[in-house]
Amino acid sequence: MDVVLLGSGAADGWPNPFCACPSCVDAAARRDIRGQTAALVDDTLLLDCGPEAPSAAMRAGRSLARVRLLLITHAHPDHLGPQALLWRSWISGLDELCVVGPAEALVDCRGWVGPDDPVRFVAVGAGERLRLDGYDIRVLPARHRVFVDGDAVLYDVTGPDGTRLLWATDTGAWPRSWFDAIACARYDTVFLEETFGDHVIESEGHLGFDGFSAMLGSMRQVGAVTDRTDVVAVHLSHHNPPIDALDRRLRAVGARPGSDGESVRVGGASSRGRRVFVTGGARSGKSRYAEKLFADRSDIVYVAAGGPRGEDAAGDDPEWARRVELHQRRRPASWTTVETTHVADVLRTAMTPVLVDCLSTWLTARLDYHGVWGGGDLSGVRRDVDELVAAWEECAVPVIAVSNEVGSGVVPATASGRLFRDELGRLNAAIANVSDTVVLMVAGRPLVI
Repeated sequence: MDVVLLGSGAADGWPNPFCACPSCVDAAARRDIRGQTAALVDDTLLLDCGPEAPSAAMRAGRSLARVRLLLITHAHPDHLGPQALLWRSWISGLDELCVVGPAEALVDCRGWVGPDDPVRFVAVGAGERLRLDGYDIRVLPARHRVFVDGDAVLYDVTGPDGTRLLWATDTGAWPRSWFDAIACARYDTVFLEETFGDHVIESEGHLGFDGFSAMLGSMRQVGAVTDRTDVVAVHLSHHNPPIDALDRRLRAVGARPGSDGESVRVGGASSRGRRVFVTGGARSGKSRYAEKLFADRSDIVYVAAGGPRGEDAAGDDPEWARRVELHQRRRPASWTTVETTHVADVLRTAMTPVLVDCLSTWLTARLDYHGVWGGGDLSGVRRDVDELVAAWEECAVPVIAVSNEVGSGVVPATASGRLFRDELGRLNAAIANVSDTVVLMVAGRPLVI
């Protein structure tokens, strides 16, 4: 299954537009604006549909024209914006839409559907199982309520390809007996809410960080979550610390924060790690930022992508040697450094997270190798780029790549300079197109784009 996370925030998103707490200020400075949590599966199944979801799909480059299933967890307005059913009715020729959810939520939907609209409703409760449009759907209980117990549920979804995910938002901590329903599930991906961080609340209908960790621990004990499960924290709010701190805390318990617009390939041979592309101008803090993202990991493979000194360039450069030395001092001693231009080979075979620094030195080496600085046939370079992009897209471990932006200034005075600018621009665009997150560094500040 291919899951696009349309939103990863709580009801008020993150940052809250009325708040000036440190967490909100940090998120706003990064332009890391999270909308209400929802997801699109295989372009045909919607998991929740709050009022922001349709526009979020458009921003993610996805159409909702093929959606045939809508699974609603409950009727709180950040999870159910029934007006979308009216907007859909304005388009003719669409397939029938099956709307699944607790009976109380479906009541809110019916008034938005005309008598001739191709929409049908299926009321469900915890413990039921459905087979719809090739998806095996198990309905699970949620420790959450709108008005009465049972009017909120979670969904355990197995796709036509056999991969399996858990959509677990919103819920408080489960009692022990509920975990029997997911024993030995061995989910490929779990989307689990983590709303309140360390904020002390009286509500039992949401998880903070301790509740999230406890839920995850219980899931591991019953075999629902394994070492191969991608655990994605969603429904995030400003009650959590700034995202860098939250990321470190989640990774310590075997999870990670979701991001709006990211594509998650669920399970099987297509599973891969999260891909982050960091680019920016000279001395903008790109490498330092990328290294910080992996600061809590001791098993990183650091790829010096220009290759060993002397492999692709002649002569000695003391200033460059000093730069390299500063980078080496900054990296933890436990990281493994690989100096190579064969980056695609590293990505295809990696068993632990990889940091590639940087793509501009890699491209320089490939232009050297193919001898095209003075002009000529670029097909060899383009093949190398295609191979690298394919390996990046399918890499099975978390991977970060650093590159440079060189096309924002004046047109280079030399033909070789213009050649490098154009080819690096193409490479950066291709890598960004298949990345989960793209970060532009400006004056030491990260802008998530």
